[in-house]
Amino acid sequence: MGKIKSEIFRILRHVPVSVRRIPEKRLLIILALVVGVLCGLAAVVLKLMVDNLAHFVSGISTGKWNFIYLVLPGVGMLVSLLIVKYVIKRDVGHGVTKVLLAVSKNESKIEPRQTWASLLTSSVTIGLGGSVGAEAPIVYTGAAIGSNVARAMNLSYKNMTILLGCGAAGAVAGIFKAPLAGVLFTLEILLFNISMTSILPLLLSSVSATVVSYIFLGQEPLFPANLIPFSMGNIPFYVVLGFFCGAVSLYFTRTTLSLEDKIKNISGQYKRWALCALGLGLLIFLFPPLYGEGYSSINLLLSGSDSILDETSVFSYLGPNPWVLLVFVTCILFFKVFAMTFTNAGGGVGGTFGPTLFIGGIAGFVMARFANLLGFSVPEPNFVLVGMA
Repeated sequence: MGKIKSEIFRILRHVPVSVRRIPEKRLLIILALVVGVLCGLAAVVLKLMVDNLAHFVSGISTGKWNFIYLVLPGVGMLVSLLIVKYVIKRDVGHGVTKVLLAVSKNESKIEPRQTWASLLTSSVTIGLGGSVGAEAPIVYTGAAIGSNVARAMNLSYKNMTILLGCGAAGAVAGIFKAPLAGVLFTLEILLFNISMTSILPLLLSSVSATVVSYIFLGQEPLFPANLIPFSMGNIPFYVVLGFFCGAVSLYFTRTTLSLEDKIKNISGQYKRWALCALGLGLLIFLFPPLYGEGYSSINLLLSGSDSILDETSVFSYLGPNPWVLLVFVTCILFFKVFAMTFTNAGGGVGGTFGPTLFIGGIAGFVMARFANLLGFSVPEPNFVLVGMA
């Protein structure tokens, strides 16, 4: 890998002088497009790897209750742990935090290996069932792409930071197929000086990444929703949902920090992995929607379907009882934070943004279904979407 890196930098150093003489502002625009395309491709690769691994696992049947869920998530965590320990030899977790540290402490420089490290480890983790999100790893990957393209072209620190931001924006835009989301994420989280010098490259990078994602993954949105027209009469329920989601967020944050501290106090990396793999496997076996990102379950709820309680769950024998479904989904709401923390603390690589979307959507469904069981009539898909927001 070191030889490949050296060869790439050697080639880039010999870029024709006519190109290197382009004014840096114009060059920044061109490079923003290049970075956007590369980040879009990275997002496509990550998405396809995760989906193909998950599809492969879904084809493995071990009977009515899929006992493979007890094993594969731990295998994914172990493979990621070994790749990080013996191949990458650097910590690749907490991607967004590392991007912020690179900007503030390391002159926006990120190691070239990070252009593929998070991509590889997170795809294995999530594809085999790790209950985390792909957003933080792809942000780290995109930021690394932008940083290293800027370094290869000898850009100033200011423009290197902008191009790093272009990478992060392109990565978010590519994974969500939403260019505005990429721009807003970068402006809010990574960049502090908003000007046309930074806005235009971010827009170009985000749009080009989205186009690449559209070409390879299609134009269907990540969360297609079967929404019902808004009704003023539901506003009080939305207000209650806001308070409920706030309480769930507090629970999510405090539980994550507390559980992480307890797991870190366990001596021995492989002992931590074994305990986390056991806990994660049991949770996914009992509650299959905790497998991976969980976006397919959210899409079921957005479509108005109750099939989230499918035949692979040990609770499916209780039948299509609406109260059973409510209890089942409520358990998912509270156990998702444990599944996420077990995944990251046990050696897996993934982010927390995806799980927060998942928990928000589940919270919206729980409240809407509870209200409907009490005799009210509120649109459950709408509440799922608002809960995610």
